[in-house]
Amino acid sequence: MEKYVQIISESFTGYFHYLYQEIVNPTWTSYFYWLIALSLLVWLLEIVNPWRKEQQLFRKGFWLDGFYIFFNFFLFSLIGYNALSNVGVELFNDFLGLFGMENIVAIEVDGLPAWSQLLIMFLVADFVQWNVHRQLHRRPWLWEFHKIHHSVKEMGFAAQFRFHFMETIVYKTVQYIPLAMIGFGIQEFFIVHMFTVLVGHLNHANVGWGYGPLGYIFNNPKMHIWHHSKELPESHPYGMNFGLSLSIWDYLFGTAYLPKSGKEIELGFSRDEEFPQNFTSQMAFPFKKNKN
Repeated sequence: MEKYVQIISESFTGYFHYLYQEIVNPTWTSYFYWLIALSLLVWLLEIVNPWRKEQQLFRKGFWLDGFYIFFNFFLFSLIGYNALSNVGVELFNDFLGLFGMENIVAIEVDGLPAWSQLLIMFLVADFVQWNVHRQLHRRPWLWEFHKIHHSVKEMGFAAQFRFHFMETIVYKTVQYIPLAMIGFGIQEFFIVHMFTVLVGHLNHANVGWGYGPLGYIFNNPKMHIWHHSKELPESHPYGMNFGLSLSIWDYLFGTAYLPKSGKEIELGFSRDEEFPQNFTSQMAFPFKKNKN
């Protein structure tokens, strides 16, 4: 038990020191400043060439989503997730130790070129996320958490990070084992992470891009807006277009839906007018027994 208490303590102090150094001593791989830079870049694209021209620059929910960006990207780790994650990894390693195992690496890829390792990691992680995203819509108890993301009524780049912190726990937990089974030997995960942030920002941005033939591979704004449609077609009662960075999974498994331009469709979900509009109430919403 003492070991885990120490891990928790060191996790809090370690992450605080890391975040402090990120801010005061920026480097070319500083997540903090890359997040700000990518956000400003995509917001500029919205300003220069907006798809829904009647939408205000500071759209409905803009400031709430801005807070969600920094909460889900940094603050949640600072106040608990980093400690929880480190304890979980140590518990898993201790469990493996009961069977005389040090890891569950099944495929060694550390001898491959760095670019191919990054590609494998990206594909595996995105496919797992696609499956988790489907479950967020199909499982009623998970949907209660995911409603927060779908409470967005006007799309903009920052809407990507409007989600409940429990989604981080679910996504990372499910991803851990398949990624742990691959023996990655590189540290350039930063590239994959920031690329997915950029794609996610663009998918939620007020831009009307479809990427042409590449839209069958990469998720895109014209496709993703249908994922946020309030009205669901009979053919997709639980939703559609679940891809995060890639759309190919939706086309391969029959969950793609792009009938026409979604420029003017209503966003949200049934009875979303009753959904709370502030951060603390949204965080508490899934845990309430009586939501009416």
